[in-house]
Amino acid sequence: MMRTVVLGVGSYLPQKRVTNAELEKTVETSDAWIVQRTGIMARHIAADDELTSDLAIKAAQAALKNADVDASDIDLIVLATSTPDNTFPATATTVQAALGITQGAAFDVQAVCTGFIYALSVVDALLKTGQHKRALIIGAETYSRILDWTDRGTCVLFGDGAGAIVVEAQDEISAGTRGMIATKLRSDGRHKSKLFVDGGPSSTGTAGKLRMQGPEVYKLAVGMVPQIVEDIRAAPGQQENHRCDCRQAGHFA
Repeated sequence: MMRTVVLGVGSYLPQKRVTNAELEKTVETSDAWIVQRTGIMARHIAADDELTSDLAIKAAQAALKNADVDASDIDLIVLATSTPDNTFPATATTVQAALGITQGAAFDVQAVCTGFIYALSVVDALLKTGQHKRALIIGAETYSRILDWTDRGTCVLFGDGAGAIVVEAQDEISAGTRGMIATKLRSDGRHKSKLFVDGGPSSTGTAGKLRMQGPEVYKLAVGMVPQIVEDIRAAPGQQENHRCDCRQAGHFA
């Protein structure tokens, strides 16, 4: 049996930082209100000439350095993003080219807030089949480009940034208690109107703006996430796995 193990991590945040105090000047909100409900004190915003791929490349480089892995050893890149550079090609291919990688596969996945988990699950499956050996998983967003900065219910919550991990497939003996134990993906399209962007190439021909029913999203998340955790725990063969060090499992929370 093979297990997906994290070799290194990296991240990148744009230099521009927008504080709650600055947002108080443009929308009806307050630092106390934002911090009490979200814990957010500031968010980072990409420069005008900074693309999602730029953020992703810097996070990927940091992860490779942390893992002590050369880019030429990567044969799979999966980039989770809802704000790609272009409709196509995949932003992952821009990262691939920038890192000097010419082998393997590179593609994007789009699952909004759960995008990184979807990417991780896809990579885990591909590594376990033996199709690929070592992968870069990246989550990168420039949400500032699709925010309505007059909407206090969304503009205080989102910013720009990227995170990346380098993973490889190892046999269970080598991995020990490290690595991914199980994943479970779930979606429910009936709740689309609770969190969406009101634009797209097929519908409006524009990027659109992010729209959200905050309280409804919260209620859905606190109900669905615990159920998924329980489903994984109840899956055949998982009881023994859950005896592992919870600090290791927490890396994938």
